[in-house]
Amino acid sequence: MPMDLHARVEALIAQMTLEEKIGQLGAFADAVRPFAFEVNPETFARDAEQVRGQIRAGRVGALFNGVGAAEGREAQRIAVEESRLGIPLLFGADVIHGMRTVFPIPLAEAASFEPELARRTARATAVEATAAGLHWTFAPMVDVARDQRWGRVAETSGEDTHLASAFAVARVQGFQGEDLTAPDSLLATLKHFAAYGAVAAGLDYSSTDMSPQTLREVHLPPFQAGIAAGALTLMSSFNDINGVPASANRELLTDILRGQWDFGGFVVSDYTSDFELIAHGYAEDERDAARLSLHAGLDMSLQSGIYARHLAGLVESGALPLATLDEAVRRVLRVKAAVGLFDDPYRCLDPAREADASHLPAHDALARDAARRSIVMLKNAGDVLPLRKAGQRIALIGPFGEDRDNIGGCWNIFGDRSRDVDLASGLRAALDDPDMLAIVRGCDFEAPLAGGIEAAVAAARAADVVLLAIGEPEDYSGEAQSRLGITIPAAQQALAEAVAAAGTPVVALLRNGRALALHGAVRDAQAILVTWFLGTQTGHAVADVLFGDYSPSARLPVSFPLDSGQQPYFYNHARSGRPELPDQPWAFKNRWREIPHAPLYPFGHGLGYARFEYGAPVLESDTLRWDGTLTVRCAIRHAGGPAGEEVAQLYIHDRVASRVRPVRELKGFAKLRLEPGQATEVGFTLTRHDLAFHDAHNRLTAEPGEFDLWVAPSALAGEAVRFRLLAP
Repeated sequence: MPMDLHARVEALIAQMTLEEKIGQLGAFADAVRPFAFEVNPETFARDAEQVRGQIRAGRVGALFNGVGAAEGREAQRIAVEESRLGIPLLFGADVIHGMRTVFPIPLAEAASFEPELARRTARATAVEATAAGLHWTFAPMVDVARDQRWGRVAETSGEDTHLASAFAVARVQGFQGEDLTAPDSLLATLKHFAAYGAVAAGLDYSSTDMSPQTLREVHLPPFQAGIAAGALTLMSSFNDINGVPASANRELLTDILRGQWDFGGFVVSDYTSDFELIAHGYAEDERDAARLSLHAGLDMSLQSGIYARHLAGLVESGALPLATLDEAVRRVLRVKAAVGLFDDPYRCLDPAREADASHLPAHDALARDAARRSIVMLKNAGDVLPLRKAGQRIALIGPFGEDRDNIGGCWNIFGDRSRDVDLASGLRAALDDPDMLAIVRGCDFEAPLAGGIEAAVAAARAADVVLLAIGEPEDYSGEAQSRLGITIPAAQQALAEAVAAAGTPVVALLRNGRALALHGAVRDAQAILVTWFLGTQTGHAVADVLFGDYSPSARLPVSFPLDSGQQPYFYNHARSGRPELPDQPWAFKNRWREIPHAPLYPFGHGLGYARFEYGAPVLESDTLRWDGTLTVRCAIRHAGGPAGEEVAQLYIHDRVASRVRPVRELKGFAKLRLEPGQATEVGFTLTRHDLAFHDAHNRLTAEPGEFDLWVAPSALAGEAVRFRLLAP
C-alpha cells in the first residue's frame, strides 16, 4: 500500500471510537436494497431502517447480497455524509459464475482446461456486477473436491490441486482486473479457508480430519496461488480441521496465512460461521465465540453480529487486547483504501452505467463459447455424432429438453433468466427444418409421468437418433446438497432403459454438478456428453457441439466412478502395497469385491471429433540437476477428423520417497489446436520444486531419486519415461 494511503488509515484509526472500530468488522444483509433471501436464511435479520441507523452510527463495515446502483448510492451517502468519520461501505455479494449473464458453473469451466477462459468470464462478470452496485464478490471457490457426494463440488475446479491453482489465479485476475481502483474491478474472495472440500463422507458442514501434509500439499496451494495473484480477502470455512473450527483456527488464519504467506488483506467469516462455534461445542457462548474468532485472525463477521454485541466488552475487560482489534480494523480499512473507496466512495454506484446494456451481445457470445468449451464428450461409439442439420429425425427426450429452470446451476441468484436458451430452442435454431425435432418429456425429474414412457418410446422408434436429456436438477448440487448415491434419479433411469430398448441410437446429454456413476442404458448409450449447468447460452452451445460446429475439447476435472460406493475416489491416490495389476489375479488386492479400483472415465478424459496420436515423451536428459531444469517434449499428430483441440497433460510419479506418493500427479497441461494432418510438439519444463512434497516432519522437500513421467490425454493414458533427480 502506498505510504499516503497507509498514513490515512493510521490517522483514521487514531480518531475512531471503540464502537466505530467494531463497526468496521461487521458485514450485514443489505436490507436497504433488494436482497437475495432465497440463498441466505433470515438469521439475525435487520430491517432497512435499522440498517440505515447503524450506518449513521458507524457500526457497519459492509453490506452483502443486495444490488442496485441507486439504492446503494443512497446507503453510501449515509455512510460518507451522515456518519461521524465518513468511512465508506463495502458492498459484496455471491456472484459466483456470472451476474446477469450466467456462465458455466466453475466445475464445468474447469473442464475446459483453459484458465484464460475463466479469466475472461470472470472479467465479464466483474463488468456486470460492478455496474449493479457491487465492489466485492465471494468468489472464487478454490477448494479441492475429491468426494463427488459433496454438493459444492459444482463450485470448485475439481479434484486436482494443480488445476485448481491455475483457475484460482485466472479468476482472481479476471475479477479484479489490472487496477483495483477501476470502476469495473471486483474484489475477489478466496474460499473456503480451508479444507472444506474434504468434509467427511462428502457431508456438508461436517468435520475434516487429515494429516498436516495433505492439508499443505492438496488443499492449501490454490489459496496461496490466489493470494500471489493479488486476492485481498479470504472467507473462512464452516468445517473444523482436526477438531479446530476454521473460523477460530489461529494456525490457519494467523500462523500460516499471515506469518508464512505474508497475507495483507482481511478474512471474513462464512455466513454466521463465527456464531456456529457454539454449535460445534468449541465456544461456550456468543462472547466466547467472538473472542476465539478475533484472536484467531478472523477480521470480519458476516451477519451473526456477535462482534457488534461482544467485542467492546471483551476489550474493556482485557479479555482481548485493543491491539488485536486495531489490527483487524487496519486490515479492513487497508482493503477499502486499496480499492479506491476513500477517494471515490461512489465507485460502482452509477445508475446510468447500470442501465447500459451495450455489453450484452459480447457477453452472450462469450457465454456461448465458454459453454461449448466446457462440454465433455465421454463416448462416441460408431461416430453417431455429429448429427446432421438436415435429413435426420431427432427425438429430444427427457425432463431437461424444454426446461428453463435448471440451466444456470447453483448460486445463480442474479441471472437474467429471460435470456436463458433451453435445449429445444437451441436445437431448433440450428436445424434446417425444426419440424425434424420431436420433443417428449417422458418423465419428471424425480417421478414418472402418466403415459410418459410410452410416448417417449414411440418417439424414439420414429426417430433416427435420440437425444436423452437427463441428469440432476439444479437443486441437487450446491450448498447443503450432499447426495448418498451420485446416480441418475430412478425415474429418469427407467426412462433411459425403456428408450434404449427401442433400438434407436441414443446420445445421453447429462446435466450435472458433479461426477456421476453411470449405469445401464445411460452408461451404454452410443454417445455421452457431459453438459453440466452451462448458463445463459446452454441450448446454443449444446447444439454447436451436437451438429459439429464445434468439436468438443473439454476434459474431465473429476473422475467418473464405476459406482457411488467408491467415493471418495480421485486419480492421484496413494500407492498401495498390494496394487491391482492387470496380469495378476484380483484376490487380496487393492480393489472392491465387486469392481476394480478404477474409474469409469478418468480425470483428464475427453473426446473430440478430431483424433490425435501421441509419440513417446522425449527428455532432453535423463537427469534433473538440483538447481536445474528439465525439458520434456512430445509429438502430437492430428490423425483424423476435422480441426480440433487436444489437452496434453503432464504427469509425474515419485518412484521411491520417504512418504508414500500418489500414483500420478498433474504438473502441467496445454491446449493445442491442430488442423487435419498437422503435427506439432508440446513442451513442458520441470524443476525440483515441481517434485517437492512435505515429508514426515511436514517440511517441504524434494528427494533425489527416480521419477516416472507421462505426457498423455488422461490420468490413465500414456507411455512413461524415467528420469532421476540428482542430489545437490
